[in-house]
Amino acid sequence: MRKLLGIIVSVIAASVSTGAYPQKFDWQVLAEPFVTSAHAANIDWQKVDDVFGRKPVVSDDVHRYGFPRSDLSVTLDGVTIKPALALGGWVAFKPMHGEAMVMGDLVLLESEVNPVMLKMIEGGLDITAVHNHLLRASPATFYMHVGGHGDPVKMATTIRDALVVSKTPMTAPAAASPPPAIDLDTTQLDKLIGVKGQANGGVYQFNVPRTDPIKENDMVMAPVGPMGVAIAINFQPTGGGKAAITGDFVLTNDEVNPVIRALRSNGIDVTAVHSHMLGEQPRLFFLHFWAVDDALKLAKGLRAALDKTASMKT
Repeated sequence: MRKLLGIIVSVIAASVSTGAYPQKFDWQVLAEPFVTSAHAANIDWQKVDDVFGRKPVVSDDVHRYGFPRSDLSVTLDGVTIKPALALGGWVAFKPMHGEAMVMGDLVLLESEVNPVMLKMIEGGLDITAVHNHLLRASPATFYMHVGGHGDPVKMATTIRDALVVSKTPMTAPAAASPPPAIDLDTTQLDKLIGVKGQANGGVYQFNVPRTDPIKENDMVMAPVGPMGVAIAINFQPTGGGKAAITGDFVLTNDEVNPVIRALRSNGIDVTAVHSHMLGEQPRLFFLHFWAVDDALKLAKGLRAALDKTASMKT
């Protein structure tokens, strides 16, 4: 690190001496990556792990903890929904200004919404949305989006205490051995969606980033998948090359109706359009969908919708 800093200082000094930087140089441009790393190092993540009783998935500087509703048996159109398809609650912590930002999406039954909300409010966390993602499911599930900024251990304690008043399992789920097979042509799915998918708990999942940066309170939300701001597409095999699909498109206002039309013209139901956050830039809308049909046919419909968005394709 010291050697790298020396090289950077030398390069800038040489540039300034030759007049390449006639104006005052903004040292914050260089300092920010190192400040962020220092802030991340100052957080005792083991204490957060201990509060939740589980390990996170770590992506860059984001620590994401999963709270799947493995206790629920939710069915929709004859499909028993796996937690990874639509019942995977989570919270993600990102270092920010010496503390941490937290964002999350908790899966709750109707009777659990207000008891959990009360605990969140008492602990100083914000409720940024409460709504459905699915239609016609039995039992009905609701999704509470939460956010906050502060000491990560205190925020984790608030989230744990809130989840305890629901029936969300607080013991870390055991890993399936071997994991359920994905009975789908994943090579063709990857090609049609345009990014590489990943198997998770018997579900084949895609995270499709947008091309534009997304900020919340002037903090860039990255990596976008763990922070919940990538387009999420999930396939659960139902046999014979068919699948149940769900997820959400992350859209700017001008993309909402073109995506709705593309999905509906390809036999994919739109189940919700709403916000997940309160202060993001640009303003975003999250469009949820559902269908059960031939997996490749559905992937083509999803690709038609993705083509209406400013999303990346490899």
